[in-house]
Amino acid sequence: MKHSHVLGCLVLAGLASLYGCASQRSEAALEQASTDFQKVKEDASVLRAAPRDVIRAGESLARADRLSSYWGSGEDVQHYAYLSQRYSAIAREHSNQVLNEERAAKLELERQRLQLALRESKLLSVQQQGKWLEEQIMAMATTQTDRGLVMTLGDVLFDTGEAELKNSANRVVLKIVQFLQLNPKRVVRIEGYTDSTGGKQENLKLSRDRAQAVADVLVDLGIDDKRIQVEGYGDQYPVDVNASERGRAQNRRVEIVFSDEKGQLGAAR
Repeated sequence: MKHSHVLGCLVLAGLASLYGCASQRSEAALEQASTDFQKVKEDASVLRAAPRDVIRAGESLARADRLSSYWGSGEDVQHYAYLSQRYSAIAREHSNQVLNEERAAKLELERQRLQLALRESKLLSVQQQGKWLEEQIMAMATTQTDRGLVMTLGDVLFDTGEAELKNSANRVVLKIVQFLQLNPKRVVRIEGYTDSTGGKQENLKLSRDRAQAVADVLVDLGIDDKRIQVEGYGDQYPVDVNASERGRAQNRRVEIVFSDEKGQLGAAR
């Protein structure tokens, strides 16, 4: 009888230990599923793009939560917690896909608008348009340097730390495109600059990426890439001190350097 009693106690202790381990795994799985669900539930873009997946994640989480109060239901809790996590992940992936598609559609729509504006502008006489554009370019390119005539595109045309052109840059870029189309021998050098905030290599890459973004739009609108040079100088050659926000804003810029009528550019920096 004593042996039977001891054996029984050992079996019960083993079962309790196994249950404790399973319970810990269940609680961990439930906690992670709850965290994942909370993130997608509070993300408006996910709710808009994948409401059904969010609902399924919530239903699976609720079922796992209910089962967690029953003895021996550890595997079921882990199963439904896993399902909840997967639905949350699917909702996030679906949302990212929708956002990317919307962004691509928006960019394409803007490109088509620019193309339309470009075609409509060609209805003007070449002579009138050429004279008007010459005046516009000269008015915007206020600096004559040994590198050539320089037009400065300010920091407001880019979001902080980003290289994608804002829509507000399109009017200026369109004028440059038209000017180059009417002056096929002219070439440009697009130079990017940053302020001194951030590391040297990051600034150098950001400055070149911004200059390249302007170049890409010119090419997209019909300018031969052989007529475009791209340079990035990072935080070199500041035009103002970096000690103030105003000074840093002046230093974050893209400069368009125009060649002469024969296509001769001044030396690069």
